[in-house]
Amino acid sequence: MSKLPRVSGQQVVAALERIGFRVRRQHGSHIIMRRDDPFAQTVVPAHRELDRGTLRAILRQSDISVEDLLHLL
Repeated sequence: MSKLPRVSGQQVVAALERIGFRVRRQHGSHIIMRRDDPFAQTVVPAHRELDRGTLRAILRQSDISVEDLLHLL
């Protein structure tokens, strides 16, 4: 397993959009993203740097690996 990179919320949003997620809505600094097929929904904080645990939860909810995220960035 690769080490988690230090990324911003906007970088994660851009990476998720490349694999079919779209911004559903935004509530304050939290961006709710959804993919219809296969269904997945996740919340991405629009922060300058995401905590490792938050990033790991986003990856788990969107069903992508750390390696896939590195390729998408």
